[in-house]
Amino acid sequence: MAEQELETCGYLCVHEDKVAQVQSALPDEDTLFSLAELFKVFGDSTRIRILYVLFEAEVCVCDLARLLGMTQSAVSHQLRILKQAHLVKSRRDGKTIFYSLADEHVRTLLEQGTEHIHED
Repeated sequence: MAEQELETCGYLCVHEDKVAQVQSALPDEDTLFSLAELFKVFGDSTRIRILYVLFEAEVCVCDLARLLGMTQSAVSHQLRILKQAHLVKSRRDGKTIFYSLADEHVRTLLEQGTEHIHED
């Protein structure tokens, strides 16, 4: 099929019932904007690498820096972004702050994303 045929119908025929059904199910604009912002955070391979480390274990900035071959400052910057997006959480143990995935939703996003890219 030609690309033009895929973009538009050959004639005007709006299926009002389907349009109404889908329109009533669509999230509001604020939700769509927030979702787009969340997915932007996943657009950086360094942040994905951090999330995969945290997928395996709760670690501190020093551990992350060593594992990823980065400076602590660079890791801290990325953790700040991940924390603002509610993808990671932290806990203090004495002078050390440990980081982990915020919840099972983050684990599921990583698992399903990985599964999706490995589909044939």
